[in-house]
Parts: sequence; structure tokens; C-alpha cells
Amino acid sequence: MSVGRRRLKLLGILIMVNFFIYVIVEVSKSGVHEKNAKGQVIIPRGKFWRKYTPHKAYWNKQQQKLELLYNPILTLLSNMTVEENVIFNSSVLNSCVLDPSVTTEVSDFENLPGRFKDFLFYLTCRNYSLLVDQPNKCKNKPFLLLAIKSLIPHFDRRQAIRESWGKEIKSKNMTIVRVFLLGQTPPEDNFPDLSDMLKFESETHKDILLWNYRDTFFNLTLKEVLFLKWVNNTCPETQFIFKGDDDVFVNTHQILDYLKSLTKEKAKDLFIGDVIKDAGPHREKKLKYYIPESVYEGSYPPYAGGGGFLYSGDLALRLNSASDKVLLYPIDDVYTGMCLQKLGLAPEKHKGFKTFDIEEKHRNNICSYTNLMLVHSRKPQEMIKIWTRLQDPHLNC
Repeated sequence: MSVGRRRLKLLGILIMVNFFIYVIVEVSKSGVHEKNAKGQVIIPRGKFWRKYTPHKAYWNKQQQKLELLYNPILTLLSNMTVEENVIFNSSVLNSCVLDPSVTTEVSDFENLPGRFKDFLFYLTCRNYSLLVDQPNKCKNKPFLLLAIKSLIPHFDRRQAIRESWGKEIKSKNMTIVRVFLLGQTPPEDNFPDLSDMLKFESETHKDILLWNYRDTFFNLTLKEVLFLKWVNNTCPETQFIFKGDDDVFVNTHQILDYLKSLTKEKAKDLFIGDVIKDAGPHREKKLKYYIPESVYEGSYPPYAGGGGFLYSGDLALRLNSASDKVLLYPIDDVYTGMCLQKLGLAPEKHKGFKTFDIEEKHRNNICSYTNLMLVHSRKPQEMIKIWTRLQDPHLNC
């Protein structure tokens, strides 16, 4: 018998062993069994497993294959052979080469906008190096890490955040640190070469994280995945994380007051924001969030969107692990909701997140901001103005 056939046979045996162990554990965990009037345990008449039904949309099909890798028992219910599963495993592990198969597997591939073609060609690629790092950022085990998604040209937004709600605080009782999350903005995307300015900014403020991927709307999910990896490797002991866009105003004081009030149990699974439920992909081609039916089918899990959310460092580590089991999706907020769902969690809606702004008649009233955590969106000058007025010791609301 060849080495290859012996390995496949061994893999088959391991799958069967895992299957029986799983059944034994689940039965033992169930504890209380449903009984009839005579006190006899009711034996379920239905099938133990749901029938495996392959999806038609490309992303869903590829996600099903990925799930087989992490749950070999499902292989027994699908039409995928052990050999096919091993092949897919290899393709995932060596995933940064253009995948030409999508041109035939996606029914209307040639008619898709270019951004979808690029995304699908490199769907499983997430091995991008960190060009600018801040390895000592979390050496003091921060209480709160502020992670702000930005673009290289947005110097004014980053500076406004540094001078307002994103100020770093280092003390014995509490440490707040800040990083800006950036990708590359190449000349072909009509951006000027700002590398020297960015280098100076990074050396001055020591708060830039720059990866070597192309910073586009669809690659915001990459930014999420790479940031979680960075937290896992460089900042695993941070207690909480605020992650948001560079055009939001954040009342950091209100966030700190809220975090200090949490019980240990509540803090562990914390994930709050402006939660969107019962949503699904937009099918109108002109919309920013358009997703073709050939790419994704079904609804979205609950997710926090609109510019920012707050979660625990403990959960960030678990999200990093879950992200390995969820394929990249073109919309980063939805993707994070998918990872939470993998963990059996859902984001919690908090009224302090005003991602669709507050009523216009209240926008110039500084007292409207005292009980909020986030407002979207605000220009750099507005951020500084609001923050300065909130610091007024004579403010009476």
C-alpha cells in the first residue's frame, strides 16, 4: 500500500473516531431527556443530522468547503470525498495565487464589476506583511485600545483625533493607547506618493500600523482580520478595544465610565454598537453595498455597523480564532457579525451609538453629546470643537 493511500485510510479512521466521540459527548451533555407520560425516554424519529444541501452562490459554496475542514464529520454528509477535502485544504493553505476557477464557477463572472473580480480571484488570500509596526504599543497592558481605520491621505483626520477623543493616556490606574490601521494606496488608484510624509508621521506619533495590501472598500475585511491577528500577537492583554472609522466623533469619557461599570461576567463577551438585524444583501447594482446573487445567498447575521463598536480584548482573541473559519466577505461589518455568530454570540445594541447622526436641531447643542459614545460623521474641525467644549469645567447640562 502506498504512503498516500495509507494516509487517506488513517484520515478516514480518525474521522470515524471523532464522529463516535462527538456522539458520546453530546449524549452525555444532554443530561435531561424528554420523557413520555410513563416516564420512558422518547426516542427521536427524525434524522440525527440535517441533510447536506450545497449552496448555489459562490461564497456560500466555498464557505461550506471551509467548514468541512474544521468539522470532518460533515464530510460524511456531503458529496465531497476525503481526497477532495485534502485538495481544498491545500488550496486554502496556499491561497495567495490568483484562482482562475472562479471564472467558470461564478455564473455571471464576466458581467461582474471589477472590484468583485479582484475580490473573488484572491478570496482566500490574507497573508500580507506588516510594513510599519508598533511592537511596544501595548507593553503597559492597556485598559482601552483605540483602533481607527484610516487611509494614508487622511492626515487631517488622524491629527484631529490625536488632539481630541483619541488622546493617549498612560498612568498607573489606566492606560489608553491608539493605533491607526492603514493599507497601501498605490498610484494606479490615483493617489500621490505620500510615503515620506507617512514615515515622518509614524516616527513622530508612533501610532501607525501599515500593511502591504491595497486599501479598498472590499479590503476593509482584510484590515479587520489583520488587526485581530496583530492584537493576538502584540496586544493580547488589552482589556477593551474601540474600533471605528476616522470620520466619527467618540466621547471617550463616556466609554470609560461605561466600561468601569461592567461586571467581570458582562465584560468577557462585551460587543456593543449600533446593531442591524434581519438584514440581507442589497441587489441594486448602483448601491455601495451591492452583492450579486451569484456571489452570496441568504440573510446576514446581526452585526454592528456604521463606523464603530466596542468590545472586550478577551473576545478579540476569540474573534481572531473564529476568523480562520470564515471566508473573507466584501463588507467588513457583516463579516465581523459572521465571526461572532461562529462563536455563538451576537452584538448588543447600545443607544449611545448614533451612527446615523442625531437630529439636526440638536447637533450644535453640546449637551446632546454628553451621554453619547459615538456620532457619525464629523469633520476634523468639528471633532476638535466638540471635544474642547465637552472639557469645559463650567459645562452645565
